[in-house]
Amino acid sequence: MVTVSALRSALGAIGNAEAVEPGAAAPTGTGSPHVAGAAAGVGAAEAQRRRLSAAEIGQIVLEEARERERAARDYERAGHADRAGRLRREAQVLLAVLADEDRP
Repeated sequence: MVTVSALRSALGAIGNAEAVEPGAAAPTGTGSPHVAGAAAGVGAAEAQRRRLSAAEIGQIVLEEARERERAARDYERAGHADRAGRLRREAQVLLAVLADEDRP
């Protein structure tokens, strides 16, 4: 479950980084004649995404691991060693993914 949680969170962070600011609304008259404001055509309602490089994705995953390490230290100071341990295991999972990517 630790691995799933770490990877799910990292994928969410990558997805957030791919998001772009919404552009201007489509001009009137280009939507569906049956539903006001609806987009017509294949892919018309798809949100535009930014393409990230492998290096950018690696930085996001690394920052996710660092955030877990920082949070683990905070939990330890607060006397929650069990939560700190889980966060450290999640950080190790993310760092292991990065290490695998560095191998040829």
